[in-house]
Amino acid sequence: MKQFSSDDIDNYIKLLDFSKIEGGLIPVITQDSETNEILILAFANKEAVRKTMETGYVHFFSRSRNKIWKKGESSGYLEEVLDIITDCDKDSLLIIVKQIGAACHKGYYSCFFNKLEDGKFKDIGTKIFDPKDVYK
Repeated sequence: MKQFSSDDIDNYIKLLDFSKIEGGLIPVITQDSETNEILILAFANKEAVRKTMETGYVHFFSRSRNKIWKKGESSGYLEEVLDIITDCDKDSLLIIVKQIGAACHKGYYSCFFNKLEDGKFKDIGTKIFDPKDVYK
């Protein structure tokens, strides 16, 4: 798990550009450290980035619920932070993670499991769990 000092966290957050998306959000992509598979695209505000760096587990900002959430807080399928990388404009994050269980709330390993083929979506994902069994 990646460890950050308080000073590193403060300095890092100051370098990020949260001004381009309404509400002070930046896009965050999580990527599996072993397979390089893209797992999630979500958003974070300064507080979510701070919690991610403080705890070593990915946190996002839920636009629909208007709150910070820790990935896996309901399901137990956590994303342990191994590294954080910014894009060239410092307004997006790529977080390399050790994925514990499934990343997608629909039960798939990755949120990216629909492939457009012959005008239809084809399920190409690996289903890990049934959401009815996890989210009550």
